[in-house]
Amino acid sequence: MTEKKFDIDNLAKLARINLSDSEKSKLEGHLGQILEYVELLSQIDTSDVKPTSHVLPLRNVCREDKVTPKDDTVNYLELAPQKDKGHYEVPQIIS
Repeated sequence: MTEKKFDIDNLAKLARINLSDSEKSKLEGHLGQILEYVELLSQIDTSDVKPTSHVLPLRNVCREDKVTPKDDTVNYLELAPQKDKGHYEVPQIIS
């Protein structure tokens, strides 16, 4: 694999982190290893692999929506602290 140099100071500035000199040298080594691994992965033939949005065969696990012709407005109004003529009353916020 080819040796890559990084501008660690620029990366730290972009990430808005302060790094000591020892952290910079350690990070440079780690980034090199990561890029080597990515380069290795890019060599894998994936031409026969179908694109997926998820690796597991998930499906919608929510219940189905059911339409219910029900008007509970009266019941909800019973819970309101103040109501008038079938509407909720709220404090005035604009003078």
